[in-house]
Amino acid sequence: MRLRALLPFFAFWFLAVSSLSAQHSPDPTQARLATVVHLAALTQSDFKTLSAQAQSGDPGAQYWLARVYEQGRLVPKDSMQFESWLFKSAEQGYPPAEEILGRMCLSGVHRDPRKAEMWLRRAAVHGNSEAQFWLGAAYEQGWIGATNFQEALKWFRKAAEQGHPDAQASLGQMYEDGEGVEQNYALAAEWYRKAAEHVPDLGGAGQGRNDLGLLYMQGLGVPKDYLQAYMWFALAHCEDNLKQVQSEMTPPQILHAQHMVEEWKKQHPTP
Repeated sequence: MRLRALLPFFAFWFLAVSSLSAQHSPDPTQARLATVVHLAALTQSDFKTLSAQAQSGDPGAQYWLARVYEQGRLVPKDSMQFESWLFKSAEQGYPPAEEILGRMCLSGVHRDPRKAEMWLRRAAVHGNSEAQFWLGAAYEQGWIGATNFQEALKWFRKAAEQGHPDAQASLGQMYEDGEGVEQNYALAAEWYRKAAEHVPDLGGAGQGRNDLGLLYMQGLGVPKDYLQAYMWFALAHCEDNLKQVQSEMTPPQILHAQHMVEEWKKQHPTP
């Protein structure tokens, strides 16, 4: 079982969290960005409004008020207020709050595998793709008990079908490795490509690009194609693999592949 590039996400704990909606988002990548933008745009007036609504029991307002206390821009950072309002929101079944609580229980001082599974599952059942992804990761990596590839596959697939890039890359790796499913390089390439197409790269897209490049380099599930391998390695900023594939290419091929990279970037502008 390969350890995927998941743990670094904890370092960016609240950059890559829930969407603005209590339900699933049609584009998790854009939802992540929207969360950051929304927090940055809140004013003191908004804070007062959120406080009043949260006090009246509105779960959405409680969630955003918790995020304000966690961010520490409009008010001093206050972990107790953050956790209190987040818990109030989650208790009312607000999926973004449930998802964050679940991840908090995966590591650190809040580590509690049983609660992590409970909160992540609640949010996942409500359709929250972030929770579905992290629940899949927890089952695959054995963070909440024994490794369970079938449950990991189930939740990765649900998140991947909603367009979650990290889940798409993870699902591709499960097909490549034959974890909980019959090994299928063609399906691995299909899911890697879906992850790779996301812009900007918040982690899962880069993983998908690199893994897709490796399949093209080896001719697994796709025709062996050093030009394609070069393009995906370059887009993933994977210098070691880029150097390796370059050693198999002629100078004209390298120039052609560099042109492919630039064309791809033009067709996939960063928002």
